[in-house]
Amino acid sequence: MPIRIPDHLPARRTLEAEGVNVMDSTRAARQDIRPLQIGLLNLMPNKERTETQFARLIGSTPLQIELTLVRVSDHKAKNTPEDYLNTFYKTWEEVRTRKFDGFIVTGAPIAHIPFEDIKYWSEMVEIMNWTQTNVHHTMFICWGAQAALHHFHGVRRHRMAQKAFGVFRHRITGDRSPFLRGFSDSPMIPVSRINDVDRASLGGDLEILIDNADIGVCMLGDLKQRAIYFLNHLEYDNRSLADEYERDRKAGLDTLPPANLFPNGDTSAEPENRWRSHAHLLFQNWINEIYQTTPYEIGEIGV
Repeated sequence: MPIRIPDHLPARRTLEAEGVNVMDSTRAARQDIRPLQIGLLNLMPNKERTETQFARLIGSTPLQIELTLVRVSDHKAKNTPEDYLNTFYKTWEEVRTRKFDGFIVTGAPIAHIPFEDIKYWSEMVEIMNWTQTNVHHTMFICWGAQAALHHFHGVRRHRMAQKAFGVFRHRITGDRSPFLRGFSDSPMIPVSRINDVDRASLGGDLEILIDNADIGVCMLGDLKQRAIYFLNHLEYDNRSLADEYERDRKAGLDTLPPANLFPNGDTSAEPENRWRSHAHLLFQNWINEIYQTTPYEIGEIGV
């Protein structure tokens, strides 16, 4: 089944060219089944690239989905034109009375700032609390995951001696979660972060689902908050880490090439995507679990 997104969103052209089944508003209105309502709180500077990455994965599932792009109200975007945001995005204030079957909170390039010092932190706290009453299940990514773990569980984070940067082999831990159905035992997953969570501060309500003993926890499950926390980046396309590396080099930083990304370590070669299948599996499993458990009457979410 297709994904429904705004008719003139630039990501539509990219998705259609890749064969993702995108539905326009007219055709979607004639469907008898209720589309799943998925919200994406996009905190990244490059809004278009990030929304395309997530829409690509959401749109490959066999269900009709209506994707709502959301931004924080108390923040002025520097890298995305205001008319683009006004056309395709809703502010948090505009959606706070709505109910969503699923909601995704992305990462943000603010890992060096204490949570409480972030300009829009108070709004983030409202949004995280709102997911407990207005969202059936939430996926928190990277900084969004660290923020939610800090808020809901008091999980501490610390700065690593060296940035974890590249594509690393991880292992599935504990009982096989339904969100990891079909995963291999040791998937390769893109990583780009300087902060890690303190394992000693993880409470009993959290289950480590994917782990790497050297670079830290990758994914945790949280039944109480109806959430998963994914600290790395399965949503990345094959150029995401390479482009970040090039930006760092142009900025004069001594960033090492991303590990296990370029064929034979040749940074002039096109990067290999070694995680795409697991990215699709994660989102298909997540949306399937939502579909199986969310109320048919969307107003009953949180009741």
